[in-house]
Amino acid sequence: ISRNFTMEPRCLPPNTALAKFHDFISRARQICAEDNVTIVAKTTELVDGDYINPNKTHDMHYLYEQDTFVASAVICPNNVPEVQDIVRLANEFSIALWPYSASRNTGYGGAAPRVSGSVALNLGKNMNKILEVNTEGAFALVEPGVTFMDLHDYLEKHNLREELWLDVPDLGGGSIIGNAVERGVGYTPYGDHWMMHCGLEVILPNGELLRTGMGALPDPTVAKEGVAAHDQPGNRCWQLFNYGFGPYNDGIFSQSNLGIVVKMGIWLMPNPGGYQPYMITFPRDDDLEAVVDTIRPLRLQMVLQNVPTLRHILLDAAVAGNKASYSDKNGPLNDTELDEIARGLDLGRWNFYGAVYGPEPIRNVLLETIKSAFLTIPGSKFFLPEDRDEPYSVLHTRAKTLQGIPTLDELRWVSWLPHGSHLFFSPITKISGKDANLQYEVTKRRCAEAGLDFIGTFTIGMREMHHIVCIVFNREDLVSRQKARWLIRTLIKDCAAYGWGEYRTHIALMDQIANTYSFNDNAQMKFNEVIKNAVDPNGILAPGKNGIWPQQYDKKAWVINENEEQPKSKSNF
Repeated sequence: ISRNFTMEPRCLPPNTALAKFHDFISRARQICAEDNVTIVAKTTELVDGDYINPNKTHDMHYLYEQDTFVASAVICPNNVPEVQDIVRLANEFSIALWPYSASRNTGYGGAAPRVSGSVALNLGKNMNKILEVNTEGAFALVEPGVTFMDLHDYLEKHNLREELWLDVPDLGGGSIIGNAVERGVGYTPYGDHWMMHCGLEVILPNGELLRTGMGALPDPTVAKEGVAAHDQPGNRCWQLFNYGFGPYNDGIFSQSNLGIVVKMGIWLMPNPGGYQPYMITFPRDDDLEAVVDTIRPLRLQMVLQNVPTLRHILLDAAVAGNKASYSDKNGPLNDTELDEIARGLDLGRWNFYGAVYGPEPIRNVLLETIKSAFLTIPGSKFFLPEDRDEPYSVLHTRAKTLQGIPTLDELRWVSWLPHGSHLFFSPITKISGKDANLQYEVTKRRCAEAGLDFIGTFTIGMREMHHIVCIVFNREDLVSRQKARWLIRTLIKDCAAYGWGEYRTHIALMDQIANTYSFNDNAQMKFNEVIKNAVDPNGILAPGKNGIWPQQYDKKAWVINENEEQPKSKSNF
């Protein structure tokens, strides 16, 4: 990245001459200061970085070439008015913006824009304040740069963990806002992060500021005369009641390109007064159906209080070591090899992680109910954290995650292969043993055809399951990248044929998945496009995000070919 503002970027914004681009950059410097505006120059090497130090320009886990999706410049606003001014400037110059929070949306594109040449809007660098933590209402109000680790550290520093717990995803370095608006999940009873958000402050594509829900109602008892709108205290119920009055607007700012979220309320979990994590292992691959059918009534009845996970043996094995530590085989491991790995790690082919919450009498009743249900499956075993002493124990990691303590331990499975990168395939299914087994068989078979190991987990929601297939590939190997692309594009088609849709995806796959949601001649997409063109008539905000293209773009020309050919040659890893 360069601050030499006469340099040519790797890729200009669409329909933008170099002189016009430099004029835009010069104006942006006047708004945000020189240190907060950088050009992604042609002469500068792209550095992928890692999860701890992610790049701000492209996808660190690139699926095509390293610069297939790359920003032309990165702007780091200091505050809400600067974001508003940059949005207005983008409208004046008709230049596309791609906002992000922490650029750690790994497996889904990271910092990369869907339209190369877009100007990245890095909200996380400077807008990283915890604006409020309210113990009485059990909520926090945060800016985009606040990570799960940041908020956890705040609770610890201020001795608030005795009162409030945070819910965290697998990796704690992500933005709370970024994760919630992408509808990410955690694993406590507050695991659905979008469900647990309450109240947004949003900058619309014309630069106007909006507060949703009760935030739309000014509160004269706390209003400050002469204070700008973004600094006005919110309504006292802004973070307490989601809906306010009239249409519920929050949803259109989730996985969308209709606004930039600059503040968000998030509900925190009151300390439950006790907690016990556990693991149950199941020895056979074909135990899946029985396990899932056992899960369903317990989850619906809230005996399973949290968001539990049912993990395939290779997901846990990959945390413990890379593939080379188990086998010198290039192709997918077979059942005999998987059984051997499971025995060596004292794990099952499927491993279930959960927790119970509340005072000890409540925990004891719940645990006995859970054990009596699951341990009827032959060969199943029950473990508490103190029963395990192996290095990199997933149960020990989960013992932290399930009480809202962020970790980075799950990063280890990405190194299953050399130069490990990953891509998530995330279809939704009902909590049904038959459906789970069919979905597993479809995805496992396609992984084998691609020459890649199946690594995955079922994450159990209230009435559905997120089936997260972790496609691990070698990003420095062309054939390995091709395998990953063929695999996920084929799985999208396969699952759509069964009525299974993905809830979230990589930027390269957004159009294909959006097209599977095609009920009544794509009525939902047509509606989304009407809203997009009404609120963003110049099409400057995240064009192509989740398959929603503004009217200025020829959609057919921008959609990436989904007919990926299956690679025939061998990878060199």
